[in-house]
Amino acid sequence: MKVGIVGLSQVGKTTIFSLLTGLEVDLFSQQHEKGIAKVHDKRVDILAKMYEPKKVTYATLEFFDTPALKIKDAKERTAVFNSIQNAEALLIVVRAFKNDAVPYPEVEKPIDQLKATLDEFLFRDLDVVTNRIERLENAKRKLEPKEEIELKLLKRLQEALENEQFLSKVELTEEEKKMLGGFSFATLKPTAVVVNVDEEQFTEKAYDTKEQIVSLCKESGFAYVELCGKLEMELNALTEEEKMEFLKELGTEETGIERLSSALYSQCGLISFFTVGKDEVRAWTLRKNSTAVDAAGAIHSDLARGFIKAEIIKYEDLIRLGSEKAVKDAGLMKLVGKEHIVEDGDIITIRFNV
Repeated sequence: MKVGIVGLSQVGKTTIFSLLTGLEVDLFSQQHEKGIAKVHDKRVDILAKMYEPKKVTYATLEFFDTPALKIKDAKERTAVFNSIQNAEALLIVVRAFKNDAVPYPEVEKPIDQLKATLDEFLFRDLDVVTNRIERLENAKRKLEPKEEIELKLLKRLQEALENEQFLSKVELTEEEKKMLGGFSFATLKPTAVVVNVDEEQFTEKAYDTKEQIVSLCKESGFAYVELCGKLEMELNALTEEEKMEFLKELGTEETGIERLSSALYSQCGLISFFTVGKDEVRAWTLRKNSTAVDAAGAIHSDLARGFIKAEIIKYEDLIRLGSEKAVKDAGLMKLVGKEHIVEDGDIITIRFNV
């Protein structure tokens, strides 16, 4: 899953990219940076303690940093939208932190930054829809049946966008979503908002216009996370033991970056299933409502090709009862076929023959 990080200038966008991916980035570089972020999952840690494997592998997300979005600069806006065309999800960074040494973006209040960014998405998608409608309506030939259906759909989307409605809130069939795939609509992508706060705001759990941002995110169906970029950088420099002690003092168990990666994972409609053993404990990524044979294919194409059955144990049952044998003795291990829907947290063993 590829996630594009978007935001106005001086909001801490590149810092958050660096914290997510662990990559050191030149803040003044105009290059297109990309990197992989581990999706923190305490279940993986607990399973690793139980099995003591040679290797532990977490689920991942791919992030890429985009140029700063400059509202008054059409060229820069185009560069941002070109860079997120292949993104499957978007992460919008908003600045709440106060620092006189760092100039504020074009708009200062956090809610205004968010609205300005969302407006750019709406304008861009409306422009794409309007241009396509005009091309279809001005075509010097009779439209094909498929094009007639597309035109009708685009007019519905045009109305939604003119009413400042994100396309992700428009009810679309799977067939309609496929039809729109080539447009790469920004407002159709799963979206999360991260508010970059300072230490005082983090401690007080308050910043200017917070209620408005939380309300807008809830109304729009966006994931919402707030974190302190400065604090996260300090945490990053600590040993694991020191980090846990610091987090305990802060009254939390996870860093903001860990919370952010988990929230994005869920927002993108993804789940994790696990494979366990002495060689490796691993989290694998699947889209929600995927089948057992999809899970087999995620591990290796041979497992999907030669799929016979899948043994499934629930993570909660394994932790509660303490061993795979105890789960099986309790009759809680399921043997399922290809079409069985995998759920988040399933521990799977594939039976196959190639």
